[in-house]
Amino acid sequence: MEYLIRRVAFADLSRLVQLCAKHADYEGADYDSTGKQERLAAELFSESRRLHCHVIERAGSIEGYFTFTLDFSTWDARPFLHLDCLYLEPNLRGQGIGKQIFQQLEQIARELECFNIQWQTPITNEPAIRFYDRLGATGRDKKRYGLAL
Repeated sequence: MEYLIRRVAFADLSRLVQLCAKHADYEGADYDSTGKQERLAAELFSESRRLHCHVIERAGSIEGYFTFTLDFSTWDARPFLHLDCLYLEPNLRGQGIGKQIFQQLEQIARELECFNIQWQTPITNEPAIRFYDRLGATGRDKKRYGLAL
């Protein structure tokens, strides 16, 4: 299967928002696309962007994405790469693309002088948990909270 992992382009934003909705649905989360394309464009293409996005393209179609931020660990007093989202359409899963994504993330994290990569997944996402375990990642049980503003 031929595919390309590349940085997101402005022309990809409409499809990115669609994939975000599919990702939210997969995780059983609410998603409202109102204004998302404009806000993502403002962040992803600004000089001082905090969010970075890559897409997975196959046969001219965007079939997945991952986003990350650079964060800082108080306990370790060092920067880390935070993988915020990773989503692949079902037809791309199990094809080795996830492993390539993590190889690329490791390279990016090393270039940014990060000491590790951190992410989370719902405890119900058993296929992802098995994949992360096979990568050699270490899981930590925590409960994630959010406070709406």
